[in-house]
Amino acid sequence: MASELNNDKKAWSVLIVSTLAFTVCFMVWMMFGVIGIPIKKALDLNSTQFGLLMATPVLTGSLVRVPLGIWTDRYGGRIVMTILMAITVPAIWLMSYATAYWHFLTIGLFVGLAGGSFSVGTPYVARWFPKNRQGMAMGVYGAGNSGAAVNKFVAPVLLVAFGWTMVPQVYAAIMLGTVVLFWLFTYSNPDHLVPSNVSFMDQLKSLKDPKVLKYCQYYSIVFGGYVALSLWMVQYYVGEFGLDIRVAALLAACFSLPGGVLRAVGGVMSDKFGAHKVTWWVLWVSWICLFLLSYPQTDFTVATVDGPKTFHIGLNVYLFTALMFILGIAWAFGKASVFKYISDDYPKNIGAISGIVGLAGGLGGFVLPILFGALMDITGIRSSAFMLMYGVVWVSLIWMYWTEVRQTEVMGANAKPFSLQN
Repeated sequence: MASELNNDKKAWSVLIVSTLAFTVCFMVWMMFGVIGIPIKKALDLNSTQFGLLMATPVLTGSLVRVPLGIWTDRYGGRIVMTILMAITVPAIWLMSYATAYWHFLTIGLFVGLAGGSFSVGTPYVARWFPKNRQGMAMGVYGAGNSGAAVNKFVAPVLLVAFGWTMVPQVYAAIMLGTVVLFWLFTYSNPDHLVPSNVSFMDQLKSLKDPKVLKYCQYYSIVFGGYVALSLWMVQYYVGEFGLDIRVAALLAACFSLPGGVLRAVGGVMSDKFGAHKVTWWVLWVSWICLFLLSYPQTDFTVATVDGPKTFHIGLNVYLFTALMFILGIAWAFGKASVFKYISDDYPKNIGAISGIVGLAGGLGGFVLPILFGALMDITGIRSSAFMLMYGVVWVSLIWMYWTEVRQTEVMGANAKPFSLQN
């Protein structure tokens, strides 16, 4: 009994401190979402270059997820997470000395390593809890995504008071303190280690599994879209509604904060109702919100009996923020439910599969801001970012309908022939 209580105490200590560490890592990972705005102005960047600047840290944070997941299975989350966070500290500090565009891109690649912490912490915390509570554990840990909102609260204050160069310096100090705290209040359990002789390329072969590929698609929306819009929203508010950067960041946090914190609730709901049911409703809510968000500010003239009349259609800042708030909640639940799929279907390989799915989600967060910028440069329509996301959600809804709702395998050797009687 005493042993069980001790293990339970360790499990909660690991979960709480790991969640704090992930929050700090995510805050650092999203840094360009705020400091990128004065950098864009100073370097006179177009929207595509700005999208690449914000997305660069996301690239390395995504690419390292698979090997980090494998190393976590093999060596344990405590040592891997500590080393990972410690490596990022010098790069974060050096960011304040960058002056040229290529400086920011290069240093951003190293700062982006912080984003790989998700694939370390997810299997690390999950193995401290029984199967029926793993969705909750992974959801609580995943609530560290709220670091994107913390960044929007902290960075604008530092930026306005001291200039943007103070932000990376303060973040480097916070990260260093987190490394020490994490090492002191987490534990290792040899029973959680999984013997693994597989390589990075071997793990990529799991993409041949249609279920893994499908979970990658889901996660590219609920996580990749979350990362992309968290980076994009501050400058969107500034450009679309003409707001001050501090007000813009505060309103953008209405999307980022629930999108991170409520992931824990999504984990509990996924344990109770199942991954499929939660994900299905998440995608439909996303579809509705993105349809409304996609409509650009429009003026049109109608010939009436009293002469031409001009009408305006478009979301004001309040409706826009409300829709973003709902979307953030939906994606928080979706991030948890996708990983519930993984813990249910691959209980002995959580680290590797979560690394693959996390890689797909992270790459979505890398590609989408660049596409957002390119679409705005091409069309001049800011809401084209939501049009793109709307199309991506359509793909997932159709895929889920045929493979889960109708129980029809549209991929793989066991595909069933379609008939109207199905």
